[in-house]
Amino acid sequence: MKYAGQFPPDYRPLLDQWLTEKAIKFIKDTFERELSGELYLSRVTSPLFVPKGSGINDDLNGIERPCSFPVLNLNNEVMEIVQSLAKWKRMALADYGFTANTGLYTDMNAIRPDDDIDEIHSIYVDQWDWELVMPNQSRTVDYLKFVVKRLYRVIKRTEFLVSEMFPACQVQLPESITFVHAEEALERYPQLAPAERERELAREYGAIFLIGVGYPLRDHVVHGGRAPDYDDWSTETINGYHGLNGDIVVWDHVRQDSLELSSMGIRVDQETLLRQLEMRNAVERKDLYWHKRLLNGEFPQTIGGGIGQSRICMFLLKKAHIGEVQASIWPQEFHQEAAEHQVRLL
Repeated sequence: MKYAGQFPPDYRPLLDQWLTEKAIKFIKDTFERELSGELYLSRVTSPLFVPKGSGINDDLNGIERPCSFPVLNLNNEVMEIVQSLAKWKRMALADYGFTANTGLYTDMNAIRPDDDIDEIHSIYVDQWDWELVMPNQSRTVDYLKFVVKRLYRVIKRTEFLVSEMFPACQVQLPESITFVHAEEALERYPQLAPAERERELAREYGAIFLIGVGYPLRDHVVHGGRAPDYDDWSTETINGYHGLNGDIVVWDHVRQDSLELSSMGIRVDQETLLRQLEMRNAVERKDLYWHKRLLNGEFPQTIGGGIGQSRICMFLLKKAHIGEVQASIWPQEFHQEAAEHQVRLL
């Protein structure tokens, strides 16, 4: 049974505030280095805002409102603060001339004003956005799993190095990640809601990659939201299943709950983009700048995703609240409850 409130009843942080700050820096430096080396990714500088109406910004589930503002010295042209860089990265790979089996990552900072505010959500989003140019003939579930396993190795190595540097934070992840399709999750737990299925699977296996997020399952419900123009969630694969994307979800022993660390997938090609725009009643997007470039064949075929920086820090440092590792805004009652657990929210 999940506890009420933001913190487990007996929670006390393993590291004080100053050690936590040092550990955050150590994790971010370590993870970036390991990620870059594992996937052959070069660091690039990314934008904080993009032009409104260009199709470059991430629409997430299609309903979240981006922050926007006019620029005085550009005739009040409206810019949007990014919600993620899912589409910008693919454009950058084309414009910078990346070749197969190489890619980029960036330190992304975003604002999502419509996001939840709780122990694992904030309106401020910090993540490593990464994108890799795929070799030819790789639009397969096997290739997706191949990349996921490499990403999981990065997480595991970082966890080990953190445990060496900060012994209070011991290793808890299993040696390997388990792959489960959203349809299989529904078959196993038909009585549960999607989030509850994730929770049961994460508790059983410790770390899972849930495939097929975004396509309607046999009960006509999608496991989770995905925009139509970055991940390929509609291609039929095996056993009548759909989707070449998914989420990395782990079991958080502190909160006794599941925790999503990454959303990723093989990206849409021309055919998939048009199909998914039609499925989401968003065909008009094909006339936007980014979408026209993709349909004209200007972008390479890629796989990519985002990895939550604060989520990784929270998980590896055994924190109960994301506000222990990330500076954001929190309701006053969160601060009051945190104080009762000898915690200061940033």
